[in-house]
Amino acid sequence: MEIKVFELGEFATNAYLLLDKQLGEAILIDAPEGTTKVIKSHLETSHCTLKHILITHGHWDHTFEMENIRKLGVPSYAHTGDQSLIENPAIMSAVAMRDLGVAPSKIDHTLTDGDEIYLLNQTIRILHVPGHSRGNIAFYFPKLNCVFPGDALFAGSIGRFDLPGGSKEQLFQSIKEKLYTLPDETIVYPGHGPKTTIGHEKKFNNFVRG
Repeated sequence: MEIKVFELGEFATNAYLLLDKQLGEAILIDAPEGTTKVIKSHLETSHCTLKHILITHGHWDHTFEMENIRKLGVPSYAHTGDQSLIENPAIMSAVAMRDLGVAPSKIDHTLTDGDEIYLLNQTIRILHVPGHSRGNIAFYFPKLNCVFPGDALFAGSIGRFDLPGGSKEQLFQSIKEKLYTLPDETIVYPGHGPKTTIGHEKKFNNFVRG
């Protein structure tokens, strides 16, 4: 499995393209502005078809092109806690992000804490990690030894908790009880910024220590 990262949009949001060249299939995690154009060439050169889009949370910098992807026949996966943000992106524009006319979208497959989904020969565990948003989830890939936590945890930092649906207490609890309980060697691919590991953040993250 090859993992490609693309830093896109005005908030430098990470989109992740997971390519299984043997299967000829791919998974997209989050869809910031510019995603559709950027991933097209990588899918073509890898001879892969995009099969699934996983959304970590409903803030529009992560869902900007979600509906564009769905219109290609690619089903979406997300937590119902952020359904209102996905269906009405203007909610965030009214309080924290300028309105760029992001298209409303829909969740095709709703996920909740503890779910396991099997895609591209990978078991993906769903960890509900609210605090940055009500429906922020982390996608944990045990076989790949990595986790995609959205905006819950960053390298050396944590997500904002002052936005609608945010909670400092929930965010700290999510990080300590859901993310910091993963193996130390687990690679963290966050919603913004560079990758890190669970072990490194437990030792050195000044906001939440393990």
